[in-house]
Amino acid sequence: MRARFRGSFLSPTLLIFFLVIHVEPAREEFSNVSSLQGELKGLFPSYDCPQCINRKEQGLMTAARPDEKNIDIIVTYTDANGAIRTRSINSKDLSTSWVWRYPSDEDSDQKKSSKEVEGKFQTADKFEVNIEHSNVNENQYGVVMEHKKASELHPIKLKRQRLRNERRDRRTAELIQQDKEIENQIQDAAIQRAKELDTTSKGKYNIWRKEYENPNSDSTLKLMRDQIIMARAYATIAKAKNEDALYDSLIQHSRVNQLAIGEATSDAELLPSALDRAKDMGHVLAAAKDQLYDCITLARKLRVMLQSAETGLSLLKKRSAFLIQLAAKTVPRPLHCLPLLLTTDYFLRGYEERGFPNKEKLEDPSLYHYAIFSDNVLATSVVVNSTTLHAKEPEKHVFHIVTDKLNFLAMKMWFLVNPPAGATIHVENVDDFTWLNSSYCPVLRQLESARMIEYYFKAHQSNSLTTGTDNLKYRNPKYLSMLNHLRFYLPEVYPKLEKILFLDDDIVVQKDLTPLWSVDLQGMVNGAVETCKESFHRFDKYLNFSNPKISENFDPNACGWAFGMNIFDLKEWRRRNITGIYHHWQEMNEDRTLWKLGTLPPGLITFYNLTYPLDRSWHVLGLGYDPALNKTAIENGAVVHYNGNYKPWLDLAIAKYKSYWSRYVMFNNSYLQLCNISE
Repeated sequence: MRARFRGSFLSPTLLIFFLVIHVEPAREEFSNVSSLQGELKGLFPSYDCPQCINRKEQGLMTAARPDEKNIDIIVTYTDANGAIRTRSINSKDLSTSWVWRYPSDEDSDQKKSSKEVEGKFQTADKFEVNIEHSNVNENQYGVVMEHKKASELHPIKLKRQRLRNERRDRRTAELIQQDKEIENQIQDAAIQRAKELDTTSKGKYNIWRKEYENPNSDSTLKLMRDQIIMARAYATIAKAKNEDALYDSLIQHSRVNQLAIGEATSDAELLPSALDRAKDMGHVLAAAKDQLYDCITLARKLRVMLQSAETGLSLLKKRSAFLIQLAAKTVPRPLHCLPLLLTTDYFLRGYEERGFPNKEKLEDPSLYHYAIFSDNVLATSVVVNSTTLHAKEPEKHVFHIVTDKLNFLAMKMWFLVNPPAGATIHVENVDDFTWLNSSYCPVLRQLESARMIEYYFKAHQSNSLTTGTDNLKYRNPKYLSMLNHLRFYLPEVYPKLEKILFLDDDIVVQKDLTPLWSVDLQGMVNGAVETCKESFHRFDKYLNFSNPKISENFDPNACGWAFGMNIFDLKEWRRRNITGIYHHWQEMNEDRTLWKLGTLPPGLITFYNLTYPLDRSWHVLGLGYDPALNKTAIENGAVVHYNGNYKPWLDLAIAKYKSYWSRYVMFNNSYLQLCNISE
């Protein structure tokens, strides 16, 4: 028996099979039917009437049914590329889930069966096999194979289907619940943000202002400013050509527009009448253009105005720099009052015979020793107070303070009256160091020379606002004071000590510094925080690399480091004769061609390749000049440094950084109150 199957793809992933089976019964089963010979060859006999045909067909279909287990099926289908393919299979290779259904078992007519078969093609759940013969009517033998119904499936398969449906239902319920929870969280967050919204914000900080929606929110403001510039240019030309009426009109409208602008920074801040003023100015400028426009003349005038504006800006910058330098080096009246009051009380109250306790600790190398060189009583007190408050064992900390003779008694009086809890204090006068003289110290000899005085304090050099600031910053007394250079003589000042921590007077301590004495410097002399994270803090910023003495001995890209919080190994210092290295380079710079006045450039040279980099959190710099420092870095820093002109005790101080310093000032102290030193 042979069968042919026709199929096609209704979609790229679904192959619908249409089986048409041509059934050829065995000869011995149909030998008594002579007309069947012609049917097996593809020929059909002639019948006299339709009723005979129907009776004949019913007889054949009920008389014999083909062997369902041995039917050859030819499958015709279309592959993914559109090519027609054929394949032969046998009915015995089909799954047991397929059953045979014959046309005689159907109750509906042929047309209805045909429609049902077409519907079954769409679901791909069954194959229908029809007997097909050329030139034969549709009422020939037909066999339909359909998949077993759900009721006929194995119980295990039914259970699996039920479990899959239950899992899908549970997963759907979980997803719906998650969506509800997420929606509730979003609503709660929105409500919280609404509660925290500061509705009192006004002006340009209001996020609901319209200019935030409009990228050209200041277009009118820019237009009015441009109109003022053009009006001034045309007014000058009109004045030169004796167009007095036009000149007066341009000047008048310029003033009106300037008043309308005021201090506005965006269109929303302009007065309601500003747009009308801009339109009026536009009419005047149009009239001026008709009468006076000349491309070359106007371009020349605008160029002159630009150059004049640049000159004015440069002058303002110089004035600003001068005033900042002047304010930085000027002692405010309250800070001037404090040492005078302390010195007076020192004598009036008879403190001449008093000394500091615990003198036996001053040379004990097992303790933690600090060196502070300063002439500022208030700043020094903050350094000592902040360090002591964060020390775990303050009784082991010793502060060596050196000041000048002008502030020596005041410094001594302050710490006699306000001793730090548990810590040891020792105050010295730098003028008592008889070994520190011009014959031993090159920088002292240079500072006392007439050549240096002539260079930095020329009698003919104007000290006005218009002078340059190149030399002005180096006229700060700290650059010309030996207190600033005393840091290069630490082994001579403290001959019995092995390690010492140097602190500037413009720092604030925020953590216990005791672990610094345990840092392994790995044979280096100086432990400091490097500042070469930015390119402008490398050696070429401080030293003159056009001089061969510098370029042949140092790397211009070498990292700089910070003075202000440095741990020094004095034993290694003495072994390497660091002070001698400093003297050597200081004498070579007598003509100031290697670096300008100051201590950091000679420090970089002296400790070149002898500095161990500490973790950056130990020393945070920039609070005296950079208003954009990271707040977290400041709060996590062990030491914060107000290096720069904006010292925390000056009115110049950056407001948001001042609290880190003022929290360690004893504003309730009677001396501070008498001198009007307050927050």
